[in-house]
Amino acid sequence: MSQKRSRRDFLKWAGVGAGTWALAGCANSLNVFGAGNAARKPNIVFVMADDLGYGDLGCYGQKRIKTPNIDRMAAEGMRFTDHYAGSTVCAPSRCCLMTGLHTGHAYIRGNREVKPMGQWPLPAGTATVPRMLQDVGYTTALIGKWGLGGPGSSGTPNNQGFDYFFGYLCQRHAHNYYPEFLFRNDERVPLDNEVAGDRPDGAGVATKKVQYSYDLMAEEALAFVEQNKEGPFFLYLAITIPHANNEAGNKGMEVPDYGIYAEKDWPEPQKGHAAMISRLDRDMGRLRNKLEELGIDDNTVVFFTSDNGPHREGGANPDFSDSNGPLQGIKRDLYEGGIRVPLIARWPGRIEAASETDHISAFWDFMPTFADLARTRPPTKGDGLSLAPTLLGRPEKQEKHPFLYWEFYARGTNQAVRMGRWKAVRFGATRKLELYDLKKDLGETTDVAERHPEVVAKIKDYLAGARTESEFWKFKG
Repeated sequence: MSQKRSRRDFLKWAGVGAGTWALAGCANSLNVFGAGNAARKPNIVFVMADDLGYGDLGCYGQKRIKTPNIDRMAAEGMRFTDHYAGSTVCAPSRCCLMTGLHTGHAYIRGNREVKPMGQWPLPAGTATVPRMLQDVGYTTALIGKWGLGGPGSSGTPNNQGFDYFFGYLCQRHAHNYYPEFLFRNDERVPLDNEVAGDRPDGAGVATKKVQYSYDLMAEEALAFVEQNKEGPFFLYLAITIPHANNEAGNKGMEVPDYGIYAEKDWPEPQKGHAAMISRLDRDMGRLRNKLEELGIDDNTVVFFTSDNGPHREGGANPDFSDSNGPLQGIKRDLYEGGIRVPLIARWPGRIEAASETDHISAFWDFMPTFADLARTRPPTKGDGLSLAPTLLGRPEKQEKHPFLYWEFYARGTNQAVRMGRWKAVRFGATRKLELYDLKKDLGETTDVAERHPEVVAKIKDYLAGARTESEFWKFKG
């Protein structure tokens, strides 16, 4: 499954050509690279963990779980302290990443399933990050979990700008780490596992466990990098750990072995959770070594983040290892612990080592950021602002968001706004708006809305026009 493949093979298997809608005049508008740096476009690797908390990494304060390779990445690159996911659950967060739109404008704003397999699909012709990069010569690959369109839909990765795809199309299918099959582009790849029950989505409890899907995807990613070392390439590595197998009860933190945590006097789900994260850390080290071995380390920018906050599923307890660090809330909350996530960026010689920024950013910033890195322009005017000035040591050139916005539908329609030091959460059922001063109260413990009516009024004015209506995502409350 990790055999070498040529660029032509990747394009042939994908069954699609490059997009045709890039804007003319692709000069980098910010000139963040300076003179003499226009020859090579950097490779871009974007690694996104699944349900990894703000406090799950050593470089973000974790004490129990060992992450030496990711910590080294932070020491050699830039650590963001105030970065946010697109949403507090999987599909909408990924949609924000791919389209550069927040959840008040995005086409997909929740985890809505489509039978027999998959989630609500992106429509044909959607302006996406990989399509934008295809148009300026990048070979694009998604390895891991998609969640933006099931088999045969308009939303499959190959229909949305990826030359190559290997992994899970359906999020529920991705709950199983020992599935009966994965997808390579549009074809099912059978695995030597068996799953109990007759489930069309392939999820369920594995009864025969031979091939651990995460390990297969890690190998596939390294093979893609090796095969495309001449570049430029874009690799979106959307890994599935440390998400739980929700079908497996308290055994849901599935991993082949507990590694260095096997002898710990911990609950088994916590051993599994920690072992998953350390397994991911191991492969971040392997990725770094591969880039160095191929001599492309200095022309590859690597990002590492998570799709939302930590979970309380499969027996996992986010309080055990303090997975959300100093933040309140977890996955499915719009408090900081549900949406603030780690972000680390490394690019030797370009991003200052051991640097840190409190610039307020979110997933919808990556489309314009990648456009700047690739010396092109975003195909549409979205909600994001390029992070390239911050990354490349030009903070005086960095535009700032007056507001960041989220909405979430699973519990009514709740909304959240970040405005500088202020964070507001409004609950759809009651319309109550809570206000927190993150500069003084990072844990969102004290609602100060009554003390700052002028701030509340400004946020309410913004909320009045923050979103567009959607026929699929009806505002309640």
